[in-house]
Amino acid sequence: MDNNNTPHGVREKFIEVANRKKILAHRCAKCGHTMLETVMFCEKCSASKFEDVELEGAGTVVTYTIQAVAPAGFEDAGSYAWVVFKINNANIRASGFLPGIKEPKDLPVGAKVKVAGFDQHHGLLLEKA
Repeated sequence: MDNNNTPHGVREKFIEVANRKKILAHRCAKCGHTMLETVMFCEKCSASKFEDVELEGAGTVVTYTIQAVAPAGFEDAGSYAWVVFKINNANIRASGFLPGIKEPKDLPVGAKVKVAGFDQHHGLLLEKA
């Protein structure tokens, strides 16, 4: 069980796991359903006790949006995509920041991506697999 289940503790553990190129998830202690770590209650059985699990930090692009002109605070990134991807070997979708994407041909739906780490400013960093 996660002994540091406060929002701050979960965030720190998520960052630690992302920097190992994986995704932190929760598995319900009652029914075994796996979800992203941001949930407080199991979406299947409503239980509130979880075990931490580390999922493969790779998956397939489901959708994305390209930000061609970086907003204030993101000037260092240039053009980038905010990507939703399905995690391999799990029925879970996650999202992350993928720099260097300028147009749809740079990242077709179905492309493979993987976790590259965590950035305090941009969040979960992705790269093409």
